[in-house]
Amino acid sequence: MNKILSCLLLCIPMACMGVPDNVKVVDNVDASQYLGTWYEIARLDHSFERGLEQVTANYSKNEDGSIKVINRGYNPIKNEWEEAEGKAYFTEAPNKDGSYKGKLKVSFFGPFYGAYNIMELDKPYYNYVMVCGPDKSYLWILSRTPQLTYPIKQELMSKAKALGFETDNLIHVNQVPDTRVFKAGPHVN
Repeated sequence: MNKILSCLLLCIPMACMGVPDNVKVVDNVDASQYLGTWYEIARLDHSFERGLEQVTANYSKNEDGSIKVINRGYNPIKNEWEEAEGKAYFTEAPNKDGSYKGKLKVSFFGPFYGAYNIMELDKPYYNYVMVCGPDKSYLWILSRTPQLTYPIKQELMSKAKALGFETDNLIHVNQVPDTRVFKAGPHVN
């Protein structure tokens, strides 16, 4: 009985660190260029982000070489900001050129890590990224700006759908806190 329990406990963290079937992670990510603020454009629903708007992820380098992660979002029902701080590490040694394979492990809860797989990255500019977790129930589209042009967003969603992600269930995140209605036609000073 103890051997089975030990085996299960060893397998659980590995399952959380996997890459979904048919998904290929990006081969070379410049960690320093990836740092900074990313705006969440779309995501599949999960309890830890449910109902949040204006969601951002900010990545910065810790002194120990890990990546500090601060996820932040506005909860309009509670009328307050929610924030979670975590750590991330690339799971493989750097490539010869100093870049990394786009496979990271992220933790917000002590010793428990989850997969953060970079499956699409705008190179060389790093303007948008598509990330998944260990299975196809986790998917995020992020951008350096609060809005992502429709053709790019549509292309990313098409790629994700072709890989088996439930893109019809994507939540398109409200990044504009004050939506104003403007009249069409000529602007008058």
